[in-house]
Amino acid sequence: MPKRDAAEPAPGAADAAGTPAADLAGVSYERARDDLMSVVRQLESGTATLAQSIELWQRGEKLAAHCQQLLNAARATVAEAVGLPSAPLAAEDDED
Repeated sequence: MPKRDAAEPAPGAADAAGTPAADLAGVSYERARDDLMSVVRQLESGTATLAQSIELWQRGEKLAAHCQQLLNAARATVAEAVGLPSAPLAAEDDED
């Protein structure tokens, strides 16, 4: 499959690893983070059409939620290992 220009993702396109946007099971934190950073760069470039921008934003939301889920699981694992109670953190913690 020929490589697409990063600024012009096709509707329903897979990420660089070939993972469909809706299927992130098994995608590592590092891969999801890198894909999220790519989505942000594409959105910030301003070269995507409105439809592409919406698709990118939706993909970014899924990637961000996946990253947060993996971080929560890692926190729980560490807390369990050191004997601390664990509670998942929200995506945006209020630091008052």
